[in-house]
Amino acid sequence: MDTKITLSFNKDVIDRAKNFAEQNNISLSRLTEFLYAQMTSKNFKSLDELPISDWVTMVSEGQVEYKRTPSGRKEMKDEFFERKK
Repeated sequence: MDTKITLSFNKDVIDRAKNFAEQNNISLSRLTEFLYAQMTSKNFKSLDELPISDWVTMVSEGQVEYKRTPSGRKEMKDEFFERKK
């Protein structure tokens, strides 16, 4: 079941996130959900331990450069969306 929330972000960050989501054929809502799922998938003790922390830092600081790992991420994304069906 989907639940709506209201969040506030810097407009430039949102614009870049929307572009990123569009380039990856995903809605901004599903992208955000995917990132939250990644953050909460394990018992991380700090933001630095998150597997996406470097990418999140780059986006928030305006240094948008997404680097894909050769394997793993796609499978995780595919699995995530398969469960949503």
